[in-house]
Amino acid sequence: MQNQLAVIEQAQNTLIDLGIKFGPKVVVAILILVVGFYAGRWVGAVFNRWLGKLQLEPPVQLLLVRLARLMVVGLFLIMALQNLGIELLPLIAGLGLAGAGVALAMQGVLGNLVAGLTIIFTQPFRVGEYVAIVGVEGQVEEIDLFSTKLSQGDCSMVIVPNRKIVGEILHNYGHIRQLDLRVAIARADDLERALTAIAEVVKANSRVLSQPAAFIGVRNLTDASIGVAVKPWVKAPDYSSVGAEINLAIIEKIRAAGVDYPPSERKIRIVSVQEPH
Repeated sequence: MQNQLAVIEQAQNTLIDLGIKFGPKVVVAILILVVGFYAGRWVGAVFNRWLGKLQLEPPVQLLLVRLARLMVVGLFLIMALQNLGIELLPLIAGLGLAGAGVALAMQGVLGNLVAGLTIIFTQPFRVGEYVAIVGVEGQVEEIDLFSTKLSQGDCSMVIVPNRKIVGEILHNYGHIRQLDLRVAIARADDLERALTAIAEVVKANSRVLSQPAAFIGVRNLTDASIGVAVKPWVKAPDYSSVGAEINLAIIEKIRAAGVDYPPSERKIRIVSVQEPH
């Protein structure tokens, strides 16, 4: 019993000695970290306002602000560790070994990170532009460090890992797209009236852009019809809806103008069968 009391008393004395020796240092270290956290937020806010004047891309600005905050917090963390008397060189060496192991286990994540940095700084596309990449297309809504978000015409969202984008063929339409509509005319006598009617339809649509100018002309000639190409420019989000509007308006306009469509083509094959004698 006396031995147990002696052990407990010795443990209490040890804890008291440790508290006296390291308690103030721990309190100071915590205060340093708290100050560092708020200092990082303040520096980030000031840096963000300054970067706003440079009109950088939102992903680039966000990345630089986060790096500034991380540097400030990291500096205060080093001060807190030094206050506790912790040797930094062995700690850094241990973190390096741990980092190598983590890097091997997270190759895909790190690949997305590196690809995200490449996209952010090389800027092959920007937020708001319409792009087609790796079999999907849509308007760029957000570029993160790990993925890029594309909005679709059906209000859905496609999230593409950044490593799937870098090194692949990318089609950047920008903010406008060109419609590629086709109209077939039956007779050459109706061509001028048809072209005039189509031009009026395109001009009357308020969502068709005046610049670049729309192309309306003969696309191809066949034995049964004359193909007319209709290629107006519209804003990328209006691509599908304006195309449907123009098609419907062209049908009504050329019908009112008395322009005929080519008749449907049918092929009849006659096979002679000889009866056996």
